[in-house]
Amino acid sequence: MAITAALVKELRERTGAGMMECKKALVETEGDLEAAIEAMRKSGQAKAAKKAGRIAADGVVVIAVAGNAKAGVMLEVNCETDFVAKDKNFTTFAETVAARALASDAADVEDLETMALEEGGDTDIAQTRADLVAKIGENIRLRRLVRFDGVKGQLSSYRHGVRIGVLVEIADGNPTLGKDIAMHIAATNPLCVSADQVTAAVLEKEKEIFRTQALESGKPEQIVEKIVAGKVRKYLEEVTLLGQAFVKDTDITLDKLLAQAGAKVVRFARFEVGEGIEKKQENFADEVRAQVRGD
Repeated sequence: MAITAALVKELRERTGAGMMECKKALVETEGDLEAAIEAMRKSGQAKAAKKAGRIAADGVVVIAVAGNAKAGVMLEVNCETDFVAKDKNFTTFAETVAARALASDAADVEDLETMALEEGGDTDIAQTRADLVAKIGENIRLRRLVRFDGVKGQLSSYRHGVRIGVLVEIADGNPTLGKDIAMHIAATNPLCVSADQVTAAVLEKEKEIFRTQALESGKPEQIVEKIVAGKVRKYLEEVTLLGQAFVKDTDITLDKLLAQAGAKVVRFARFEVGEGIEKKQENFADEVRAQVRGD
């Protein structure tokens, strides 16, 4: 069967693959369009598996909140480069998956990937992701998901560009206050809401560091504990949301700001793209060689 330009065009539109790859698949399947699509999907799975080991530390954070602001999800989707993070195919995939997560009861990305991309659809999210890997040529992964269900107060969100996202639930607040708190969390990255939420292990580790610093500086042992206590108080002010100075008015702490409004922060979550991922360092020449080899 003759492989026409129209047939190649249709395969390209249905798979998003390159012209030469489409033509090759059609030649191998003797012009059978459906067989070519199946073969290319299988090939895409192989490519996705090959790329799965590559470090994906770029990407986007996407937020989806229900219309009544009583539920919301935040999802981090990673890719390898900033270039792909801006690609429409990639961003549309991330937004669609976040919307699907909101409409589902998925507790984590493992649950999410087993679900159909569209409710009632035939293709699950894992397969859609693998197909996108084959199309774009970079490793893509759903890294983490957080969901806020059963919100009794006000659920607010904020996204700084595409790299930082925040969800925060506030009791007895209002949308303006919620947005301000979400923006503050994005800027300051607090560890938790209040001092009583700092774990004993974390606190003891910091105390030991402060104690060692005080002793090594030559301070008398009888005042070391006072120095440690002071540094601990300062540390808790810096890492807890309620102890921090409000970024829009540093003369007031979040604790006092909320008290004035008669509001309370119930919980929050903050994602920043790539945090905690050790990025592989490569020079440009090595990168070009890797691309030429098809690694």
